[in-house]
Formats: sequence, structure tokens, C-alpha cells
Amino acid sequence: MLFKYFPTMVLLTCISFNANAQSKDFGISIGILPQGGHNAITDVAGVTVGHITLEKEDSIRTGATAILPHTGNIFQEKVPAAIHISNGFGKLAGYSQVAELGNLETPILLTNTLNVANAVNALITYTLEQEGNETVRSVNAVVGETNDGYLNDIRGRHVQEADMLKAIENAKSGKVAQGNVGAGTGTICFGFKGGIGTASRVIPDDLGGYTVGVLVQTNFGGVLQINGVPVGEELDQYYLKGKLQDSADGSCMIVVATDAPLDARNLERLAKRAAFGLAKTGGIASNGSGDYVIAFSTHPENRVPYNTEEAVLEKKELKNGAMSPLFLAANEATEEAIINSLLFAETTTGRSGHKIEALPKDKLREIMKKYGRLEE
Repeated sequence: MLFKYFPTMVLLTCISFNANAQSKDFGISIGILPQGGHNAITDVAGVTVGHITLEKEDSIRTGATAILPHTGNIFQEKVPAAIHISNGFGKLAGYSQVAELGNLETPILLTNTLNVANAVNALITYTLEQEGNETVRSVNAVVGETNDGYLNDIRGRHVQEADMLKAIENAKSGKVAQGNVGAGTGTICFGFKGGIGTASRVIPDDLGGYTVGVLVQTNFGGVLQINGVPVGEELDQYYLKGKLQDSADGSCMIVVATDAPLDARNLERLAKRAAFGLAKTGGIASNGSGDYVIAFSTHPENRVPYNTEEAVLEKKELKNGAMSPLFLAANEATEEAIINSLLFAETTTGRSGHKIEALPKDKLREIMKKYGRLEE
């Protein structure tokens, strides 16, 4: 059936993840492609996401988020992958082997800067303990991070290996918790409370019908725009406002999943387009911002077996000329995922009494309406 393009209605909500939470819906049209069923990275078949959130006493505001490309033994059935470095002020682990071999052999863990080592240990433990991996002697753990040290006692390195393993254990399909959760518990974005955000897009059936899902951990700055509206300026909170030394530093981790049959080369091309989505929100990839995109394909025929006697592997590969719809999907899903990370986040007080306000939803509604970009 021929697929029609139409604007996507994004539900912008202020949600607390408890039974008494209330939400307020905003109608904003971002892009032209439709969302997947859950508007999440888990709309890509087989992908699961898990969180562990640590909110203790008055200074621990941190956690970890796990993304699994499939529910089997990832080391034994690796998936094609690529990593794009938009700005390299970061501590991402596992980059060189992904760049060299073009595949991913562990789940992806996101956490805070000083807990990368614990996350690597957790992924090694997880892999070595899986049935079938009894003789494995090398594991390329992939871990991304952002620095949550303003709200969190980051020097305490509170996310332990057991916590990381719990995040992996918690991974599930379907709806994904967003905002102040997992690796986004203590993050800041555009001067407001950031966090975990996710979104997805589906391309037309006659162009393959593939899904692209994105999950972000937002902790960066710039001049916030939502669907082209200068929200940061309207709220009088943005980089370089008032004094030159205002910081836009931080980081953004972006994970892109697709079921399209892509090799590492085209996954890297897809990852680059996700960075465009970050730019559309007003992010500037400042000097101290570590902005990375990890992209992988879940297409079942393109898994890379660890043990095989075959010297030649047969794979399906989407041609270059068919990539543009996926590029658009990655761009739109990344833009929306970043905005969702802000809209699902809540005001947070943490280390040393530091307080970061959530994006003010009532004022946002007024601003979007002022510019004629609110669909009620």
C-alpha cells in the first residue's frame, strides 16, 4: 500500500514516573514522517531498553541506561555498527574496535563520566557469564557517558557494577521511561533539566517500510529551539546570554537503531545525520561537549556470527541511493528525542543544594502558540 507523508503529532508531556503523575499534552508537529507504535527506539524489532536510577540522600542523582540490539547472545551474534564523533570531548569506551571491525558485540551502556570503568566491567561480566561464552577471552564493551557532576556527587562513583547489570536485566521492549531516569537522572540540557529521551520514525512502505529509533542522554547547551521556534530566547535563557563565560559545555549521547539492512559504512552515514537533529534543537557542540552517535542495524540476516567455518558471509545491503529516507528519519527522531528528554524531565535538587528547573510547560505553550506552531 502506498504510504502517505503527513506531519507527526508529538505529545509533549510533563510526566512524573509514579502512579499519581499528571500530564499535559502539547500538539507540536516535528517533521513529516510518522512515529512508530511507541515512539521509541524499541519500535525497532528486538531492541530493548533498561534503566537503573539512583536518587539517594541529597547528593546522589545518577544512574545507567542499557540498550540491547537483540535479546540473544550479542557476542555470538554481533550486529553491524558504527560510531560517529561529532565532538570528541568525552570518554566513550569501545570506539576503536567498532570503527575497525564494524560491529557491536555487547549491549550499550550509558552512565556518568566517572562510572565508565564500572560499566565496562559490568559488560565484561555480563558477556563472560552468558551461556556459550565459556571460552571468550576478549570483550569490546561499548559505554557512553555524560558528566552529571553539577547535580550528582560524581566523585563518589556510586553506580556500581551490580547496578549496571541490573539496568541490563531490566531491559524490555515497548514503552521507554524518559526524563529523570537512568543515565539521565542528573543531566542538564539548555540550562533546564535534561535526561533520557526517545523517538522513532517509519519510512514509507514503498521505500522499504523500515523503522529508525533513537535514544538520547542529553547534557549539553546552546540556544534552544523547538520546531524552529526560538524558545531559549523567549525564555531569556540561552548560551552567551548576559556574559561571555556562560557555558554550553556538557555532552550528548545518541543511539540510533534501525531494522534496515545496513553495513557499517552506511550506518556511519546514518549516524552523521542524527547529529543534524541535535543541531536543529539549537545545540552547538561546544568545546567541552562530547557528542557521539552510536548506530546499529538489527536486520537478522546481517548478524555477524562469532564462530563460523564460512570464509565468506552473505549479507543484504541497502544501496546508497535508498538511504535518504533513513537519513530524514534519523534527523527527525533525534530532534524529537532531545525535545522529549526536556519535556519529560522534572525540576531536580541535588549536590550542594544545586537546583535545575524543568522546562516551564505553561510558558512553552504560550510561546509555541505565539509563533503559530501549537496544534490544539
